[in-house]
Amino acid sequence: MEVILLKKVENLGSLGDKVTVRPGYGRNYLLPTGHAIVATDANIKVFEERRTELERQAFALLADAEERKEQLIGLKITVARRAGTEGRLFGSVGNADIAAALQTVGYPVEKHEIRLAQGPLRTTGEHDVGIHLHTGVDVAIKVEIISEE
Repeated sequence: MEVILLKKVENLGSLGDKVTVRPGYGRNYLLPTGHAIVATDANIKVFEERRTELERQAFALLADAEERKEQLIGLKITVARRAGTEGRLFGSVGNADIAAALQTVGYPVEKHEIRLAQGPLRTTGEHDVGIHLHTGVDVAIKVEIISEE
């Protein structure tokens, strides 16, 4: 299935690229979410008419992500959880917990933007957490987990 990308899609292409994808991926993900349209002659003509508008929107999203990245650089947040004597948590700290902690200090980050490479955090101490704001815009923050008394 050939599609024209309306947004930059990670590991696939940029705005305006004509790519071939598996039919299920196109039908079930790219088309319903508005990331692409089927590459017919009529759709190509419509896309070329809307190209400047789509590029302007893409640039605005990228600029917003860069601005958010500048705010998050060097940020360190603290999360308190119950822990045992050896520093193991009773439970874990996941994406939702980190997103909630960031929102309480004034940084609007969605839980799907947080990347925990090793899975949920299960020990006290300082951990590096990646935040994926936009395709190609990533930032790392420090999350310190302390034992609550």
